[in-house]
Amino acid sequence: MNERLCHTARAIAFSCFIIAPVVIILISLAGCRKEKTALPAPEVISLLGQPLYRTPATGEALTSLEKDLTAAASRFEANPDYPDNIILYGQALSRLWRYHEAINIYTRGIQAHPDNAMLYRYRGHRYISTREFDRAVSDLERAAELNDQDFDIWYHLGLAYYLQAEFERAEKAYSRCREVCRDDGSIIAVSNWLYLTLIRQGRLEEAAGVLEGITENMDAGENVSYYNLLLFDKGARTEAELETAAASSDLDMATTGYGLACRLLIKGQRARAAEMLRKIIALPYWPAFGYIAAEVELHRSKDLINL
Repeated sequence: MNERLCHTARAIAFSCFIIAPVVIILISLAGCRKEKTALPAPEVISLLGQPLYRTPATGEALTSLEKDLTAAASRFEANPDYPDNIILYGQALSRLWRYHEAINIYTRGIQAHPDNAMLYRYRGHRYISTREFDRAVSDLERAAELNDQDFDIWYHLGLAYYLQAEFERAEKAYSRCREVCRDDGSIIAVSNWLYLTLIRQGRLEEAAGVLEGITENMDAGENVSYYNLLLFDKGARTEAELETAAASSDLDMATTGYGLACRLLIKGQRARAAEMLRKIIALPYWPAFGYIAAEVELHRSKDLINL
């Protein structure tokens, strides 16, 4: 009897010896599957095929943005047909890099208010963020038809054309944008893109004329990077100064870096330009216009990736 019990005990022990590792492996595999499915979907796939994720902020800054979104959502839910509530909700989503959700909100607004220029303006902007340039152009052209006096409409329409290499159309949009500017910061921002648009067409004398409107001691506001680039074109900044300024933040690197890379391309310095463009798309700040433009350059001229 005791021998039988011993035999049974040995059999149970052996079974546990075999089964335990299998259970551990199965649990581990289940955990891996869970972890794999828990990965967030990318917000955007870049023109180069890279997944781009939402990383708008961390810590207190992220908490603040989320509180703003909650407040905007409450106002929207209280009165979803009021255009200002629609725009504020879409902006709050956009600040968290939730661009497709913002586009859906603007689309609902356009369905209710098909003649509201600003709803097309904001949706068009977000189509630029999601790399849907044809849709951006369509929305922003419609916005310009409805309101031809708004700086932001013309500014973003010019950019949408520029990103499609429609430089003549971009020039017209930026020229009109410059006409409706109301402050130094706006003049500086549009002048930078107009200057690039002209030099991309080889129209260097006309580009030099754009610089005549840029003077020392202008109030650049948030457009310091563009101001430094234009002063560089006028000979009032060095390349070393631009590189130092670019290093201050990811946004500055994307903005100043693209501007400098574009100018290097025009001068035939493709290897140096390519190095700068690759540095930009390694940044996490992928919604920046400079980042998107750098991505476009590398996508359009595949040889730049390997220079």
